[in-house]
Amino acid sequence: MRSSNPVFTRRGFTRDGGYAGFNAAPQPQTGNPYAGSPSNPYAQPGNPYAQPQAGPHGGAVPPVAPPRAGVMTIDSVVSRTAITLGTVVAAAAVAWITDLPLALGFVFALVALGLGLWQSFKREASPALIMGYAVAEGLFLGTISSAINAVAPGAAMQAVIGTMAVFAGVLFMYKQRIIRVNARFTKFVLAAAVGFLLLSLVNLVVAMIGGGNGLGLRDGGLGILFGIAGVVLGACFLALDFKMVEDGIAYGAPEKESWLAAFGLTLTLVWIYLEFLRLVAILQGD
Repeated sequence: MRSSNPVFTRRGFTRDGGYAGFNAAPQPQTGNPYAGSPSNPYAQPGNPYAQPQAGPHGGAVPPVAPPRAGVMTIDSVVSRTAITLGTVVAAAAVAWITDLPLALGFVFALVALGLGLWQSFKREASPALIMGYAVAEGLFLGTISSAINAVAPGAAMQAVIGTMAVFAGVLFMYKQRIIRVNARFTKFVLAAAVGFLLLSLVNLVVAMIGGGNGLGLRDGGLGILFGIAGVVLGACFLALDFKMVEDGIAYGAPEKESWLAAFGLTLTLVWIYLEFLRLVAILQGD
């Protein structure tokens, strides 16, 4: 299984069974069809983490080995994610306190987009690019949040609470295997994301040509439904992110890949936060 998250698509973490991360017990599986795939840099014959071990009834279980120095772990992912998200929050606070102009905020949004795309297409993680993205994204979030909060009081805090609730809910359901990330789930999320982005683009083009709100996807009842769809889609991407972290740990990915995990989680959380922010503004009639 390959992720539809652009951050991980080029990395090829592929494993359909087993849950080495998040302290879940390994589950037996009938074999790993990806174990020798050349597209998986962590599934080569020389990698002891890549070889299925003999399991009961002739099956195989996910590779289990003591933690090694220099490889991705839950602790390394958590620490890098805390650093990245902390930078986003700090930059947003600076933009909020200094009351940066909204126009400047959109400039920072373009910078964040460029840095994010640059990192996504690089062959390895660049902490400098990721931190630069975090600063630019935070400055944009601070300006847009301040502007919306001025006309919809409390919107920013409600969006933060909503984002935290979605994160906690998806993490719980993922750990309990209520959400199962498999090839079908990934294809569905990818198709939904493409449709969502195409509709957003068409709405933007129509709004630029004809003025107003385009197709009406950003206000009213239709805007609320579209916003809810955006939050649900973001939640699905969170599940994909969790799966990619597990696969990276199981296959002994280099520790530097923890930065990519942090980057992917930050992208998804920013998406969810912005959708919640827009939803609150619509619901308050602003």
